[in-house]
Amino acid sequence: MSLEKYVEKRDFSKTKEPKAGRSKDKNHLMFVIQKHDASRLHYDFRLEMDGVLKSWAIPKGPSTDPKTKRLAMMVEDHPFDYRNFEGIIPEGEYGGGTVIVWDEGTYEPIEAIKGKKAQEKHLLKQLESGSLKIKLHGEKLEGEYALVKTHGMGENGWLLIKHNDEFASEKDITKKDKSVLSGKTIQKMEKTSEKVWQHGHEEDVEKPAKSTNKKKEATEPVKKIAEKIDTDKPESFDVDALLKKAPKSKLPQNIKPMKATLVDEPFDDPDWLYEVKWDGYRAIAIIDDKGSAELVSRNNLPFDKYYPINKLLKAWKINAVIDGEIVVLNDKGISDFGALQNWRSEADGNLVYYVFDILWYDGKNLMDLPLEQRQAILKKILPQTHDQIRQSEAFKANGIEFFNAAERIGLEGIIAKKANSVYTSDLRSKEWLKIKVHRRQEVVVAGFTKNAGTSKAFSALVLGVYDDKGKLQYAGKVGTGFSDKLQKEMMAQFKPLITDKSPFEVEPDVDKPSRFRPQRLGAKPTWLKPQLVAEVAFAEVTGDGVFRQASFKGMRTDKKATDVVLETPKDTAETVTEADGKDVHTKTIKPVKDTDRKTLLNPNDETQVRKICGHELKFTHLSKVYWPEDNVTKRDMFNYYYQVADYILPYLKDRPMSLNRYPNGIHGSSFYQKDVKGKAPEWVTKTFPYTNGEGEHKEYLVGSDESYLLWMASLGCIEMNPWFSRVQSPDNPDYCVIDLDPDKNTFDQVIEAALEVKKVLDAIDVPACCKTSGSTGMHIYIPLAAKYDYDQSQMFARLIVNIVHKQIPDYTSLERMIANRKGKMYLDFLQNRPGATIAGPYSLRPKPGATVSMPLHWDEVKPGLTMKDFTIFNSIDRLKETGDLFKDVLGKGINLEEVIKKAKRVFE
Repeated sequence: MSLEKYVEKRDFSKTKEPKAGRSKDKNHLMFVIQKHDASRLHYDFRLEMDGVLKSWAIPKGPSTDPKTKRLAMMVEDHPFDYRNFEGIIPEGEYGGGTVIVWDEGTYEPIEAIKGKKAQEKHLLKQLESGSLKIKLHGEKLEGEYALVKTHGMGENGWLLIKHNDEFASEKDITKKDKSVLSGKTIQKMEKTSEKVWQHGHEEDVEKPAKSTNKKKEATEPVKKIAEKIDTDKPESFDVDALLKKAPKSKLPQNIKPMKATLVDEPFDDPDWLYEVKWDGYRAIAIIDDKGSAELVSRNNLPFDKYYPINKLLKAWKINAVIDGEIVVLNDKGISDFGALQNWRSEADGNLVYYVFDILWYDGKNLMDLPLEQRQAILKKILPQTHDQIRQSEAFKANGIEFFNAAERIGLEGIIAKKANSVYTSDLRSKEWLKIKVHRRQEVVVAGFTKNAGTSKAFSALVLGVYDDKGKLQYAGKVGTGFSDKLQKEMMAQFKPLITDKSPFEVEPDVDKPSRFRPQRLGAKPTWLKPQLVAEVAFAEVTGDGVFRQASFKGMRTDKKATDVVLETPKDTAETVTEADGKDVHTKTIKPVKDTDRKTLLNPNDETQVRKICGHELKFTHLSKVYWPEDNVTKRDMFNYYYQVADYILPYLKDRPMSLNRYPNGIHGSSFYQKDVKGKAPEWVTKTFPYTNGEGEHKEYLVGSDESYLLWMASLGCIEMNPWFSRVQSPDNPDYCVIDLDPDKNTFDQVIEAALEVKKVLDAIDVPACCKTSGSTGMHIYIPLAAKYDYDQSQMFARLIVNIVHKQIPDYTSLERMIANRKGKMYLDFLQNRPGATIAGPYSLRPKPGATVSMPLHWDEVKPGLTMKDFTIFNSIDRLKETGDLFKDVLGKGINLEEVIKKAKRVFE
């Protein structure tokens, strides 16, 4: 690192911290350890090297015990002048808080090297190698230490380790808590210091005026952040006009909160808004003007215990559905999850409902409005009746600054939301992202241990998370964060769940020694049925999936145990790029090589002959109009299939084809042709034999290369209809298909049904690709890799649509006969049978608009999408940007047996 990072984090027009400084000592290298009480107490270990202070933040401080390794996170270099600073960094500036010089002195390499410059050169090489060995000569610390770069804590994670020499000791050196310069402790410095570091030196501090409303200030962390960073004013909207245009709708039922995707670092983007991430229970409030109100969890369980909030909501007398978070705030305005879990009455803490979204208001559905507009409506209609219900505002700000301010205040993290994002119930969206300050994880409580001789109810909880196959995996233990009272309450929950059977498929050795705990404690686990969910904080996850330095934060009653999986942060840059639109997939899906392929046929000649894959094909009547409303000709169709060949052929190759012929365009008569025996050119050699009902030998055409594709097009095959299986395994389809076939439904309802299918599949960890049919519906494909037969595929599809139908019975049907559907959408699972075909991906459709059956990214599947978004006119340009979004259907297939087991466990 260099001083560039140090400078980047400071605005020198606001804070005049030192920019440089050089040592005048030509013989010795200096070190300093500053004790720093900022958002959290830590020790800053700084070594003079290369003209700056190389710096590490040590959360627990240094140790003189060789058996105790201290985590040290490398931070930005500091200028040499910083080594003597102690006092107060103003609140709101980077590193705001109180600092003392806890220790200082000189240091040198352990190796005997003469001369300061030679020592520096040697130490810089060690630093680069990740193993720095030094000898300290301080007032508190003496002797040999090693700084070793470690894996598992990111690129900046190191360990500070004391060598076993004459200065080693098991005593806690941090109990020597006074400054070696002023003799003050942190607490005394905070109370008596009249100095701050400004303008390159210490200056008198101007003491702030005492607040007349200290409690109010302490409970407004949102305002604290807004005061610390530059924010733009929100866009102004005519709320009455927005409400007037919003579609009419009945009160939505069973709404589940829209969820955010976890990413690994903050970012700045002008198209995104930023808000506080609250550490509480997500809650949807349903309110009516007759004095009724209900708070429900993300699993639609009532939050009746938070009666003050319910009481206030009932007094509003409005018709609305809002989304927010129930929290308990401490005296600093920070949400305290443990206090929330233990909240029983108003004497237990300051209960607040932070509202950040409105989904429905007075008969109008607002979920399809952009977030900015929903925020404006919320601000106008939210009654300002009580301090216990507040709007959690979203700010136009620099996202990185917003995150840093949240971290300094001590918040859990931030949420980033696209300003134009719509609200989709129960969707984990990439248009909403969460960035955490501390690592937290929901876990399944699989059991507990109790050490011999302890008076506590238990010593530690045994933790688990589910893997992608629905199996519970051991994730370590947590033994800190419990009060005696809490342990007794938890044991009351545990007792009905005690079992002799381990909930893990392979029983773990929970008392296994490790390098962090080399001896066995001898505590045998008591197993529990895996039904309870807790939340823990932790430092890292080891290679075998165990949480290190776990600390208990509370029990969660708002999530099912079967939903608990290890949450791994996604790459921020890639996720933001995906959410931002068109080049959503250019990072992950490589486009085909010939992205600028020209058209096959010239615009003038009525008959043209072209050599395709070594075969001559004759194209005639090229000006014949196939789509009259759109003036699209046969020539246009041939050119489209020539240009899309690299995308469509993987889904036709080696598959029997059902030829749907429209020789006179989309409004002319059409017919299906299966048999090509004796009717195809001599070079067409790839066919698949079958016997018709009269015992006659027939042959299907089998998809192959461009010559086969364009010959089918020359027959008037506007659309391409391949089998689900290939000739190599005709009884085993490569994918299972769910066909959403609407009757009197809107396409937005088709989209809603598709997302419901996606939710069901996500719940059992089944991958799926979706595409428009190009007509009125949508097709959802699930990869099988030809491992199962058609009967098994159909059985699985039926299982899924049965679950989906139970979720949305009002407008879906499982009736095969059209008359029996009564205008409802057919959830078609019967397509999964030998010989059945539907229009393949990238196929044109014989429909007005010259539409294309277009693969989609799931983030595109949202209200407002239409069939005519993808046509012969724009599809080639789209594919140049997205590449093939459907290729995963030809990849690794699911394990059907495991998936069905998980489906039964989750949905029964």
